[in-house]
Amino acid sequence: MLSFLARLGSRLAVIGLMALVAGPALAQSRIKDLVDIEGVRENQLIGYGLVVGLNGTGDTLNNSPFTRQSLQAMLERLGVNTRGVTMRTGNVAAVMVTAKLPPFGTQGTRIDIVVSALGDSKSLKGGTLLVTPLLGADGNVYAVAQGTVAIAGFEAEGQAAKITRGVPTVGRIANGAIIEREIEFVLPRMNSLRLALRNPDLTTARRIAAAINDFVGGPTAEPLDRGTVNVTVPKNFQGNIVRLLTEVEQLRVEPDQTARVVIDEQSGIIVMGRDVRVSTVAVAQGNLTVTVTEGPQVSQPQAFSNGRTVVAPRTQIDVEEDGHKLAVVESGVSLQQLVDGLNALGIGPRDMISILQAIKASGAIQAEIEVM
Repeated sequence: MLSFLARLGSRLAVIGLMALVAGPALAQSRIKDLVDIEGVRENQLIGYGLVVGLNGTGDTLNNSPFTRQSLQAMLERLGVNTRGVTMRTGNVAAVMVTAKLPPFGTQGTRIDIVVSALGDSKSLKGGTLLVTPLLGADGNVYAVAQGTVAIAGFEAEGQAAKITRGVPTVGRIANGAIIEREIEFVLPRMNSLRLALRNPDLTTARRIAAAINDFVGGPTAEPLDRGTVNVTVPKNFQGNIVRLLTEVEQLRVEPDQTARVVIDEQSGIIVMGRDVRVSTVAVAQGNLTVTVTEGPQVSQPQAFSNGRTVVAPRTQIDVEEDGHKLAVVESGVSLQQLVDGLNALGIGPRDMISILQAIKASGAIQAEIEVM
């Protein structure tokens, strides 16, 4: 019996030790999910084009002079002269075309594009985008787009009713653009890299650098500031920096964060971080309700008198104060205790926002409050 209890106790101790070890690990994140590698990034592309083939839902040429001018210029390039001719077609729409050039996008690779109406077009359904060059921020053409526009919304209209679902003036073309120019970025030749933290924090930057140094076995990474970690490529990874990044991205660290309370007053949403702490403070919340009731009464004169019937106003005012007793929030309580304490007062999100702002104004909450 004693040996059985001893074995049971040892097993429980091992399970408890595993829980202690696995608890913090669950809060750890991969470096891949915390940083962006400088230079490995997307680039925005934009272009102006025409969508044709619309079933009378295109731009009104009299109201959209840019559509008329673009249509005339395109026809002239094809050898058709329309100068001085009144055009009344409603099957053409001017659009803005946007896309994202992925990092290391090679020439000939296809990318998705988004097409958005620029004029007074009602719908782009069934339209075809003509050849449209896509420009980068430097003014160079990096891709060329063309294809059939697919939209998710629709619009139906009758003489007395109209219904619109989604946005029929915005569409998408899968693989609708071909990359024609590559952005030069030679990753294997770099001797150092900079990791940009998505949520800048000094503690997180130091932990990332320490995790990389432990993996490499030397002072390779160094935090430059709260948002940047510089990594010098070790000699054994020279010429094979992709392998280094692959290994570094899988390292796990526990990110730190600033104690912050985010409040959206329009929707009543409150988001509080786990490190929010409150000093000792007493909180009370109450509602004052004033009710005004009008009960007019008819006053009639005595029989055979010379009086007349009148309406006598009667007003009753009731004041009701629905208040709660003071609730004491102890010093250094956790987020869960703070939420439980505020919920115990029986208040809603709107009143909770006011209470949190009042606690912050009193200096009793050690957190940053951000109102959206």
